[in-house]
Amino acid sequence: MTQTAPISINIRAKARQRDLIDQAAARLGRSRSDFMLEAACNKAEDVLLDQTFFVLEKNAFAAFQAMLDAPPTSGERLRQFLATKSPWDK
Repeated sequence: MTQTAPISINIRAKARQRDLIDQAAARLGRSRSDFMLEAACNKAEDVLLDQTFFVLEKNAFAAFQAMLDAPPTSGERLRQFLATKSPWDK
């Protein structure tokens, strides 16, 4: 099976939950599957991004914080970076 071949994911839900999902999906003109998959992937991305942890010594943290607080310098590398799709959007 290739990375792009669709696979089945099965879950059980209460009728009330299904109806709520169906109502929201219909408002967006989406299928239940598309709506649920997008919502689940968005939540998964949030969880994974929030779980990034690293440790710095006091001086290194101060330098890191100063870089974050400084405005970005405009240039070709920044334009390329901003034009690049996120890995989950590819």
